[in-house]
Amino acid sequence: MCEFRVLLENETIFEGAVYAKATGSSVKVRDIIGSSREIGNVKIVEVDVTKERLVLERL
Repeated sequence: MCEFRVLLENETIFEGAVYAKATGSSVKVRDIIGSSREIGNVKIVEVDVTKERLVLERL
């Protein structure tokens, strides 16, 4: 299964994301066991399956 590291400003802010949803100016990520985090005032700028990373950028 593909699990992503979530990066913001070159810093890992979440590990093992299997779900991501952008809503307005926030992105919610969740891992396989259901732990989640909502990051506000960001947008998704890159999804790289090969490197297993999801990159966010501040708005």
